[in-house]
Amino acid sequence: MQNEINEDIIELFIASAKEAVATVERIPANANSLNNALVAATENDAVLLAQPDDLDPELFSIFKLNKNIVTEPTKEQISTIKTGITDAFCAIASTGSICVSITKNLTSHASMLTRKHIVIVDSKTIIPKPRDIFSEKYLEGKGLRRSFSIITGPSSTADMGPLVRGVHGPGKLHIVIVG
Repeated sequence: MQNEINEDIIELFIASAKEAVATVERIPANANSLNNALVAATENDAVLLAQPDDLDPELFSIFKLNKNIVTEPTKEQISTIKTGITDAFCAIASTGSICVSITKNLTSHASMLTRKHIVIVDSKTIIPKPRDIFSEKYLEGKGLRRSFSIITGPSSTADMGPLVRGVHGPGKLHIVIVG
């Protein structure tokens, strides 16, 4: 697995994600920094938090104490919560995309049913191109062993005329790079 941080790849990812109309921030990989970033990004809204699959759960330890966090939602909460948080098992530099596992936890709900999706990705898992998702060199074949969504920017469509965001999923995508 790629264990070193490649600053050029990270900068390309940030530029590509911003071009795809996502907002991006980079923070140190610690619980306090992640808590501060998530509190600012959620604006005190109720938040659907999918338990992380690929990031250290300790990173979320402070944020999970927040009274606005929902980890076991009711049907009504799922239909009304506006912000969802997931981790991503990788990000793709050339497209600014993030890859979110959808096989367990609340990742599908948090990444597809909310108005704003906040995703946290480890800087060491940013790969150059989409084909690298399946590479042993970068991700030890993780992309071959899971179901996932590739998300590039907020949901948008121009099927019926002018471009509209948030019709088929979140209208806002905020990416937090840790490390």
